[in-house]
Amino acid sequence: MQKLFDALNHRFDADLGPPAETIDETATLKSMAARRSHRRFKPEQLSIELLQMLCATALSAPSKSDLQARDIVIVRDKAKHARLAEMVGQEWIPSAPELLVFCGNNKRQRQIHEWRQKPFENDHLDAFFNPAVDAGIAMQAFMTAAESIGLGCCPISGIRNNCDVASEVLELPEHVFPVVGLGVGWPVASGHVSVRLPLEATVHVDTFKDDAIAEQVEAYDNRRYAIHHAANQRQVERFGEVAKYTWSEDKARQYASPERADFGAFVKSKGFLLK
Repeated sequence: MQKLFDALNHRFDADLGPPAETIDETATLKSMAARRSHRRFKPEQLSIELLQMLCATALSAPSKSDLQARDIVIVRDKAKHARLAEMVGQEWIPSAPELLVFCGNNKRQRQIHEWRQKPFENDHLDAFFNPAVDAGIAMQAFMTAAESIGLGCCPISGIRNNCDVASEVLELPEHVFPVVGLGVGWPVASGHVSVRLPLEATVHVDTFKDDAIAEQVEAYDNRRYAIHHAANQRQVERFGEVAKYTWSEDKARQYASPERADFGAFVKSKGFLLK
């Protein structure tokens, strides 16, 4: 139990203590509290049986109204893997032994309506939103399962950098779209723990409050910089270099330029109305 709270308190700079309830099993909690992102792996691939087991475990996670509006594509074809890695443009992805893509699937729901001869009366934003959330839940469940047996994982939002390419490579039909990729393998390094914003900034009771958010982010910036900070600064040619490159400076620079501005158009091209 102490290791669990040591991990949580380190990540959030908190002073959490044991709850009043008796908790006998904390192995999963400790694993989640101390998780690390991994981008360096041993070269060997995983067996398809292990991947299928992890996918089955992931798809046991909650799904909105039991719609099960999410699919997983295991990318084993080396040419497809390489093309997706080139599209994303992150140097570690080509060497990831396994690449999975978690997709939102609203096609199956529409097919059911056709088979059962019922009108599809919910062709609006929810038809896109529910599958997207379902896919995200499945990815997190996969990561929890994989990391519990010693595998390393790293999500890849860049799979949406050019959804037309990803959709073509994976042969995704109308109303099916990529949400997030995932690199998986046996890690060769311990990685590092990413400290998070303090709980006071992100956990609210009854009412959302952010009256102290500026001070909280500044304190977080200072703490995170002292523990670990990015070696490379974004958009130096535009914003110059700063002596202390903090988390908030990095995030502000990241979203100071358009990212995936065509994603909405892609989603509409897949047949979603988004109204």
